[in-house]
Amino acid sequence: MKKVVLLAAVTILFSSLLLAQADEEKNYRIPLIGEKAPSFEAQTTNGTLNFPVDFGNKWKILFAHPQDFTPVCSSELLELAYLQDEFDKLNVKLAVVSTGNLETHREWKSALEGVQYKGRLTTKIKFPLIDDDSRFISREYGMIHPAINGTKSVRGVFIIGPDNIIRAISFYPLNVGRSSEEILRSVKALQTANDVNMTPSDWKPGDDLIVAVPPVTDQRAENVPDGYYKLAWFMWFEKSRAKN
Repeated sequence: MKKVVLLAAVTILFSSLLLAQADEEKNYRIPLIGEKAPSFEAQTTNGTLNFPVDFGNKWKILFAHPQDFTPVCSSELLELAYLQDEFDKLNVKLAVVSTGNLETHREWKSALEGVQYKGRLTTKIKFPLIDDDSRFISREYGMIHPAINGTKSVRGVFIIGPDNIIRAISFYPLNVGRSSEEILRSVKALQTANDVNMTPSDWKPGDDLIVAVPPVTDQRAENVPDGYYKLAWFMWFEKSRAKN
């Protein structure tokens, strides 16, 4: 009986070592635009989360932090909390991942909900803060790599479509705060752009759209159909319906 128990223990230990080695050898990389968002199950301040499937056919934003209670990250969470209703209007679910543990997440969330940032009233944080103490999620999303020590590079933003395909990615260093307004604008642009119309630089809702396929066969022609204009033969625009 003792030999059987010992053999089982050795087998489990050997399997664990093999799994650990395989994990170390895995080529973690940032998932690219057009790829499926890596899925995971984790504990959060809102309970267990199976990401991204628990959010159904909504848009999703995974917003990553290297550590709890860091001042720049704290300011970003307060801005996201301030804009929660705006994201809701766009059918967007927010999820924040940080390499701290769940108890620290709860303490951080509680502290932030007592802060009057920019003179505003305090705000409840409705979105989940995800426990990534194991760094599993950060690795799956390619945010931990040999070039940077520790978790300083866990600063990614992944905008994911209703089909769970990654639609946009951005990264900022630890000492530069991310713009929640730009993330909001990016979602609006992604929800507006399609195979026919594209958004130009600094586009905002109500602005004119770039035309992917001009409404004429000869793009150099002088005649321009109503509702369109061009700045050059290769830059055609469709006038915003909001301006008509």
